[in-house]
Amino acid sequence: MGKPTGFKEYPRNKNPYADPTQRVKNFDEFTLPLNVLDRQTQGARCMDCGIPFCMSDTGCPIDNLIPEWNDLVYNGKFEEAIHRLHKTNNFPEFTGRVCPAPCEGACVLGINEPPVTIKDQEMFIIDTAFENGWVTPNTPVSRTGKKVAIVGSGPAGLAAADQLNAAGHEVTVYERHDRIGGLLMYGIPNMKLDKKIVDRRVSLLAKAGVNFVVNAFVGGDESTPAGVGPKDENIQYIDPKQLVEDFDAVLIATGATKGRDLPIPGRELNGIHFAMEFLHGNTKALVDANYADRFEPPIDARGKNVIVIGGGDTGNDCLGTSIRHGCKGLANFELMPQPPADRAENNPWPTWPRIMRTDYGHQEAIAKFEADPREYAILSKEFIDDGNGNVKGIKTVRVDWAKPDGKAPFSEIPGTEQTFEADLVFLAMGFLGPEQMITEKLGLESDQRSNIKAAFGPHATNIPGVFAAGDCRRGQSLIVWAIAEGRNAAKSIDEYLMGYSELPAPGQVASQLVGANA
Repeated sequence: MGKPTGFKEYPRNKNPYADPTQRVKNFDEFTLPLNVLDRQTQGARCMDCGIPFCMSDTGCPIDNLIPEWNDLVYNGKFEEAIHRLHKTNNFPEFTGRVCPAPCEGACVLGINEPPVTIKDQEMFIIDTAFENGWVTPNTPVSRTGKKVAIVGSGPAGLAAADQLNAAGHEVTVYERHDRIGGLLMYGIPNMKLDKKIVDRRVSLLAKAGVNFVVNAFVGGDESTPAGVGPKDENIQYIDPKQLVEDFDAVLIATGATKGRDLPIPGRELNGIHFAMEFLHGNTKALVDANYADRFEPPIDARGKNVIVIGGGDTGNDCLGTSIRHGCKGLANFELMPQPPADRAENNPWPTWPRIMRTDYGHQEAIAKFEADPREYAILSKEFIDDGNGNVKGIKTVRVDWAKPDGKAPFSEIPGTEQTFEADLVFLAMGFLGPEQMITEKLGLESDQRSNIKAAFGPHATNIPGVFAAGDCRRGQSLIVWAIAEGRNAAKSIDEYLMGYSELPAPGQVASQLVGANA
């Protein structure tokens, strides 16, 4: 695997980002690829480590054959590499761009050296494959006569659709918004994942025989809030019971779209939005304007003081989007304390390293405002009214996580009260679970976290023929877990319909192929 002395000879070399002062001028992808020779050199760093923890559940839930396709890249066998990559991953062009790469956190080399650039390798393989016409529709040889409805077109729903269609079933995917892709389309900004790339894969799925229905709000009605984005005037409401009657199986893959709120005084003020409302509206306006340099987002941060509450990927996306709008000021609140620079004792390899990172949005804020926007261990206490029903600031206090107060795992620090100016506030504190329309109308059981109750693997709910996968079953998670869930659910649905299944599920491909010549 790779070059036996590869990691000793070659340092880690990641795909660079475009200069932050330049990339904020547009919503184009900011990741710059390495040349082919550098990419092969990076493949050489992936040695025969004995036990590739990068492929374990800790590293890669879909069991990507990472050492194998790194070796193929190192040896210049790029077409073989995409075939090996597609054995486990339906959409490497998505994971290669937006997955946080837990595989790199579990890389054996990462114990005492910078890990292999696995995520960048994946992106190189699939982009090279598309450039050379090696990616074609996965059209089935024959049809089974069975019909499957999938509700939700995010990565879990699309992965299941791809697998079930390949098995010969007639698959129809329902999406309540006007474009296919779920959070891939409207939840992730264009500079991280170009929507033309999403459309390209959706087009391949359609050519392979998958049916897509947009503006189809399954479980909703006129009184139902739009959720993560605005309602379309052409929306149609579909009773989930009708899908159960009309199809041989139904998969619910709606995601976890119920955002965590912040019910403090002043929450009702104008200018306070869930992050997804901001991000969805921005991307829809951009795509509607055919990616024009100037477009009119429904929530515009131009010339405004923006505060983002929540320090995860979604919060970071709000930072990058606000800067591209031309915001006046920017702050990012995180309730937790600042992470350490290196792994803590309770965060050993091969678990995901919970360390201090400076992502693209932080880099851009530092470049523009000459200061890191992040404020750690800070608690929002009250939104301030400007006298006309609009937010104009937030009252805060610093907290001490080392001194619990008995009611909370932290205590407020007296004398640290502070007020921040804010014309816009974005709540990016994560998601609590799926919206409950479908659950209630079908009588689906829920777990203690309000997710649809279905065991991982079978993915079957308490209603015969109805399955659940992705964040609506698992809770808020990573894109790679969504793909794993979609593939698992597809195998279970195939077995339910046919009595057996030849579809692979995560865990099977690796055990069959690692070290083999298949």
